[in-house]
Order: sequence, then C-alpha cells, then structure tokens
Amino acid sequence: MLGSGYVSTDRGAKSVPVIDESVASIARVYDVFLGGKNNYESDRQVANAVIEKIPQTLQFAQEHRAWLIRVVRFLAKAGIDQFLDCGSGLPTQENTHQAAQRVNPDATVVYVDNDPIVAVHGRALLEENDHTHFVQGDLTKPAELLADPDVTGVLDFSRPIALIQCSTIHHVTDEQRPHEIMRAYVDALASGSYVALTHWHDPADGSEGSQIARYIQETFRTSSMGSANFRSRDEIMRFFTGLELVEPGLGLLRDWWPDGPHMTEEQPVDQIVLAAVGRKP
Repeated sequence: MLGSGYVSTDRGAKSVPVIDESVASIARVYDVFLGGKNNYESDRQVANAVIEKIPQTLQFAQEHRAWLIRVVRFLAKAGIDQFLDCGSGLPTQENTHQAAQRVNPDATVVYVDNDPIVAVHGRALLEENDHTHFVQGDLTKPAELLADPDVTGVLDFSRPIALIQCSTIHHVTDEQRPHEIMRAYVDALASGSYVALTHWHDPADGSEGSQIARYIQETFRTSSMGSANFRSRDEIMRFFTGLELVEPGLGLLRDWWPDGPHMTEEQPVDQIVLAAVGRKP
C-alpha cells in the first residue's frame, strides 16, 4: 500500500525494518476496517474517525474483500494462472492466492506492497507453497516494479496475467499521473490478460453518498497518510482504456457477479466505490 511511513531496508536483507508507529498506514487502516490486529494507535485514530461517522464502513470493507475473491475466482476459472496483486495489504481470512489456487493449485501469485508489516506477513506466505511470492515495491513506479527480477523471474509476461489494483489507485494523486501509471501496466500485459480495479468514487450529486465521499477524503488528507482521491465515473473509466469490460461493466461492488441475491438494501456508502474487470484484446 501507499503511505506506509517506514525506513526501507536493503532488498533481501534479514534486518528488521524501522517502522514509525506515529504515521498511519493505509494497509493498516484497512486492517482495522477488516477487524485485524496488525495496526497501531495512529491507524486506529484514522479508521475510527471514519467508523464513528459512517458505521457501515465495516460491513462495506468486508464487501470489498468479497468482491476481490469473486474476481479472482472468475479469473482462475477463465484460465488465468498468473496474478500480480499490487498494494495487496495485510493477509486476511481469504487472500488472492487461496482463491486462485482453490481453482488451480498451480496458479502463481505475486503480491506487491511497500508497508513493512505487510512485507513480514507477505514473506510468511512464501512458506505455504512454491506458487506464492511477495515483492516489497512501489506500485507507482511500474517500470521499476515490472523490471524487478523477483517479478520477471516468476511471471511470464508473454502469457496472460491478471493485474489486480484493488483499492490502490485512489491513493495516487493527480500529480503522480495515475492514468499514465495504469497505462504502463496495461501496455506490459500480453493479449488475453485482465485488469481488475476498484476505485473510490464521488457521485458529486449532493447525495448522502457524495457527502460520505467528501468526509472520507478530508479525513484521509488531514491524517498522516495524506492522499485519498475520489474520482468521477469518467475518470475511473479512463483506467480501462483499450480494455474490453467484462459484464456488468463498471459499477458497484455489490453488483459485480454477486454470489446470490442481495440480502440487504443498497446503502449510501455503497455508492463510493466503483469496480470493473477488463480484458486486453
């Protein structure tokens, strides 16, 4: 995840990373939302500021995770056996490699994150099997990440790959040129590859959903984490330029191939994230 607040160590070194516990981490704030315990007081302050105002955030975080698992299951059944999961965050009850390898035990998954606590847990996943890998890297530097031998030595970019950007790009500022970042990733993918992306969305229509979006954006921006960018539907759609969207296209998390009929009514908080899966022709 972005904004981890740490002093990096040399690649491959055995030393323990230096973590500034006073700086909130996006990965660890999400961990709070998901009921995890790998977080600090600074993370809980940011998360609780959102939860107190929008208690539905906890249920919504679970729905976000469920979307990821549905997508990975779909991709694995579509024949994809290589996954590059950027900004993977802390492992939770169900993870990309578990969902993919349940369909295809030989599916290869590379997780990428720059949070040092995520790195510790990510490397622990390496002990599970030979098809799960972790790279400590910066997703906002695609040229560097895609040239990393720990990535190129595992993933074959001449064959289809599933690129997962779940709850990541909305933490990239406009100044960092997020659309160019995504274009670099898409250009590196072979024909038949897929891109799965979720992004924070502001309906900008005066609705309660729009008010929630602006509150969360301000809460994140005034915290030590910094960037949180709610973008319009058109801006989010641009991330899929050149891709063929899988039905039902760009829409709410809950509406992308749900496992069954909706058991609860749509809430205003459901409006603040859009998601889609695109295939590269």
